[in-house]
Amino acid sequence: MFYRPEAGHGLPHNPFNAIVAPRPIGWISTRGKLGDNLAPYSFFNAVAYVPPQVMFASTGAKPDRPGAKDSVAQIIESGVFCVNIASRDTEAAMNASSAPLPAGVNEFEVAGVESIPCQTIDCPRVAQAVAALECRLTQIVPLAGEQNFAVFGVVTGVHLRDDCVVDGRFDPRPAGGWLARLGYKDYTAVTDIFEMDRPA
Repeated sequence: MFYRPEAGHGLPHNPFNAIVAPRPIGWISTRGKLGDNLAPYSFFNAVAYVPPQVMFASTGAKPDRPGAKDSVAQIIESGVFCVNIASRDTEAAMNASSAPLPAGVNEFEVAGVESIPCQTIDCPRVAQAVAALECRLTQIVPLAGEQNFAVFGVVTGVHLRDDCVVDGRFDPRPAGGWLARLGYKDYTAVTDIFEMDRPA
C-alpha cells in the first residue's frame, strides 16, 4: 500500500500515529495568567545532551485560546515549563488531564493530581511523576499547517522519584514502566529492556 497524505489513505483510521510509535509522553505543566495547567503531549522527546534539551509539539487550535493551546500560550507568558514523565501508574490521571477543558481550569485538580513547586522555575510539577524536567524556553518554532508549534527548552533541574533509581540507574519499572503512545487509542508500558554495545 502507498498513499500521499494530501490524497487520503482510504483506511478507517489514520495510520500515521501508529507508524511513528511508541512515542514517549511529555506531561507538560505550566503556570500562566489564568493559573496552572497540565496536559499530555506524545510528540515529545529529548534533543541534546549538553546542555540537556527537550522539545514537544502542540497541534491544533483551541477556541478559547486564539493562536495556540493552553500549554503553549502559558509558556509564551512565563518562559518556563516542566516535563513530567508519564508512567503506567499515572495513566488514568494523565488521560484525565487531556480533557478539552476551558482555559483557566486547573487540570491538576480535575485529574486529582498532586502538584508541588519546581525548584529552578516558577512552575508546578506532578508530585507522583517518575521524573520531572524543569525547563526554560529557548524557542518556539511554527511548523507547517495551522496551529502547529514545536516548543524547545533547556533543562535547568531534574527530579527522579526515589523508587525509580535502581542500582544507580533511572528505571521506572517499579512504577509500571514508561507510558508511551501508539496509534489510535492504543498505549503501551515499556518494561522489556535489553542492552546492545555500539560498534567501536
